[in-house]
Amino acid sequence: MQTLEATAEAVIDLAEPGPLGRELLDHQSRTESSARTYPRRLPVAIGEAEGSYITDVDGRRYIDFLSGAGVLALGHNHPHLIAAVQSQLGKLTHGLDLPTPVREEFKRRQLGMLPESMRGSMKMHFCGPTGADGVEAAVKLCKKATGRGTVVAFQGSYHGSTHAAMSLTSEVQPKAGLHNLLPGIHFAPYGYCHRCPLSLTPDTCATNCAEFLANALNDTHGGIQPPAAIILELVQGEGGSIPAPVAFVRRIAELARALDIPLIVDEVQTGCGRTGTWFAFEQYGIEPDVIVASKGLSGMGLPVSVIMFNERLDGWSPGSHIGTFRGNNLAFASANAYLDVVARDNLLAHVRERGAQLMAGLRQLQVDTALISDVRGRGLMLGMEMSACGTVAASEVASRFQREALRRGLIVEIGGREDCVVRLLPALNLPAETADEALAIMRAAARAVEHDLVAVA
Repeated sequence: MQTLEATAEAVIDLAEPGPLGRELLDHQSRTESSARTYPRRLPVAIGEAEGSYITDVDGRRYIDFLSGAGVLALGHNHPHLIAAVQSQLGKLTHGLDLPTPVREEFKRRQLGMLPESMRGSMKMHFCGPTGADGVEAAVKLCKKATGRGTVVAFQGSYHGSTHAAMSLTSEVQPKAGLHNLLPGIHFAPYGYCHRCPLSLTPDTCATNCAEFLANALNDTHGGIQPPAAIILELVQGEGGSIPAPVAFVRRIAELARALDIPLIVDEVQTGCGRTGTWFAFEQYGIEPDVIVASKGLSGMGLPVSVIMFNERLDGWSPGSHIGTFRGNNLAFASANAYLDVVARDNLLAHVRERGAQLMAGLRQLQVDTALISDVRGRGLMLGMEMSACGTVAASEVASRFQREALRRGLIVEIGGREDCVVRLLPALNLPAETADEALAIMRAAARAVEHDLVAVA
């Protein structure tokens, strides 16, 4: 029987699609917009999937550490979730914002997942189908409640690609050629200690990135009008899997409270168990005013997006924020079934265990190779920031690593500044043996990249 290491080294080159896959990928290229992204780096045409594995149309199998960009909390086709959706399918699929039993259960259970101190004061609004819709709703809510117009976001942020959500996103490239984006957005430094925005080190820093914002907001000549909201990711996902330092987050929350600025936490990627607690903010000891949740809510990728917010902010009149697809009863049924699994399988503890297992393996890989400059994350939202090797840029190292992993049957994503961070978003019910299999592939991929770079040098 082959060891995991031997299997990982046995390359059939799964990065090259088979004949059926090539046909589908070529047709997609001809008929879909140039905005498509994933098939460019991951040329895989999916035939079917189950759990943490997908099988392409030519019958080749891959470990999926992308999980639909994090929406597949329980991986592909979890039987308990499928049964719940099938049962609901014969009753009602779409109900606008009219109450239904499955919708009311969803609302009760989701609000019940909040810390006990928050449950009695929070309300819920159902948005359109995506996280960006939730972000848009959160900003509108805070603008209406405060009567103010500006918003503070953070460098490295990603909040979506709709017009206002992209305005709140710090990445410059997607905004090229777009004019008249949402005005009044101010970007503050984020606690990215590996690349400190203020060129400090932990021994010379007193959470200066947070104090920079505090000074700007408290200074009569700071240049920022009192904002309608501060919007914050606890782990920047697209920004490079960057967990915010606890002291940074607490200082921002303290500042928002002192200046009566609503604090929005964007939990689109971090929420619903991804970081090892139901919401990431629980690990920081703060109570946000608005929570945006979407990706993992249904557990299986059925679209649903909500905001949960302190009732004092509810100044909306009927019709102030609507959307046709805010009544997806199939997604509500799946979400309720997902919470059954969370409780039954002690899933949040499992996420912490598998996260620790992967983190230990990645840190050992960092010791064993010169390719990796940083390993970080929370729960099963992990990242490896790659290093430049000689004249080869870090972005190229990351790209080569991704391809070598794909050749061996592991799908990973790339993000962060210069696309130099390898991002891992496995299913939250990831088996320990599959985690070991993925680590073996990553070790083999790192060896292959190092070998190629030595040959080039």
